[in-house]
Amino acid sequence: MKVSKIMTRDVRLVHPDHSIREAASLMAEIDAGALPVGANDRLVGMVTDRDIVIRALAHGSSVNTKVDVIMSREVLYCFDSDEVDDVARNMGKARVRRLAVLNRDKRLVGIVSLGDIARNDQATNIGQTMTRVSAPGGKHDQTAAH
Repeated sequence: MKVSKIMTRDVRLVHPDHSIREAASLMAEIDAGALPVGANDRLVGMVTDRDIVIRALAHGSSVNTKVDVIMSREVLYCFDSDEVDDVARNMGKARVRRLAVLNRDKRLVGIVSLGDIARNDQATNIGQTMTRVSAPGGKHDQTAAH
């Protein structure tokens, strides 16, 4: 099955100059734990609810701190034409819970999450992915310096 069949399509973005309060409000409005960060028609990062709490608030940062300060700049992604099994395996290896989904023109067309995979894939595949994702560390480790 292709990622395009299971991904979330209606993706909202936040700008790097927006405050973490604005990002958190948008997350609450759309019931999402992560937002792509876009500027000048380009995907420049991702910000998660954990980024806001652990990289900002836990260190005493103001709610007016800019998203740019805490976002992950290395955006991991997959293509809408990729196979779900391959994407799930890659998410496990990278230890991430969500990936931006791009089309072949490298334009953001969606987000795929572990939840999307769990609702649409075999139980053994999601179990293996969850085991890998849940291991400490990974690309977006919250203790990494930024």
